[in-house]
Amino acid sequence: MFPALLAAQTQAPKSAVSAPDNSPHIIAPAEGHKYPNGQTLVYSGDWRLFNAGTGTIRMESAGREQRVLATADAQGFVALLYHVHDTFEAFFDPATFCSLNITKHTEEGFRKHDTNIVFDYARKKSVLTEKNLKTNENKREENDIPGCVSDIISAPFYIASLPLTQGSVIRFPLNDGGKTTVARVTVEGKEDVKTPAGTYKTIRVGVVADSGSLANKGQIWIWYSDDAARTPVQMKARLFWGTLVFHLTKIESKPEPTPQH
Repeated sequence: MFPALLAAQTQAPKSAVSAPDNSPHIIAPAEGHKYPNGQTLVYSGDWRLFNAGTGTIRMESAGREQRVLATADAQGFVALLYHVHDTFEAFFDPATFCSLNITKHTEEGFRKHDTNIVFDYARKKSVLTEKNLKTNENKREENDIPGCVSDIISAPFYIASLPLTQGSVIRFPLNDGGKTTVARVTVEGKEDVKTPAGTYKTIRVGVVADSGSLANKGQIWIWYSDDAARTPVQMKARLFWGTLVFHLTKIESKPEPTPQH
């Protein structure tokens, strides 16, 4: 559970999301924006002709914050080549979309790490602490951030909240514990997409890092349902070792408990 004290220390004021010029910045959600709380999206991944594995992503409210939980697991033949078992948890401010904290447990190949990233807006720093679970080595790193950033776990929901007009280009700061990246989102067009969960009319966006630690690491495409829900029904990542595609297989809905007064 994300400590309330830490949230208070890293909370970003609404003024942090406004920029005096056209520099990349986070846009606060429109008034009345609804988050898909209690909804788990389940995906299957394909690499070449193989079933690469499964992934899930879920959003829920967590007091004054929004919480995003995600998992990724390799399966079948791909798991024999490269073991993957990752879990992620991210928190952000629902009023501003400013990221607050990320925790990761990653098992990828022979690597095994526990990572925590805190966005300290008072000091304008991201603070990364990481433990190598194979060697017990510890790492700590600080990097500059602007007044508000997104993170790699909650960014798909941030993009979904934007006015995705065909042909538009949107830039925003993204941080994963290293140097802040400028992510460039291009709204490429509309198309019908068939997934195991059904056929959807979608808006396709391309995402690439223009600068920072994630630059030149590849490109991502996300197909959002062309409706108020803006559900990411398909995602494709083109990386140096190949292309990985995730298709929505089902949506699991579990209502959140009613707060007790």
